[in-house]
Amino acid sequence: MIPLQKFSVGDVVRVKKKHPCGSDRWEILRVGMDFRIKCLGCGRIVMMPRVKFERIAREIQSSAVPDPYKS
Repeated sequence: MIPLQKFSVGDVVRVKKKHPCGSDRWEILRVGMDFRIKCLGCGRIVMMPRVKFERIAREIQSSAVPDPYKS
């Protein structure tokens, strides 16, 4: 779980368990009370509640919004 993490559309996130296709990387398509995410291995699109998504997310591998505090 990523504590106090802000997710945005376009972020690529690594999750705990691999998808049946073998990929563990997902792109965020929608944020809010529910998240819509797309598997980067097979293209499958899944919707899940925010609480469940925040529990399975491990790290943001690439962010759509650049972090102004990183150099």
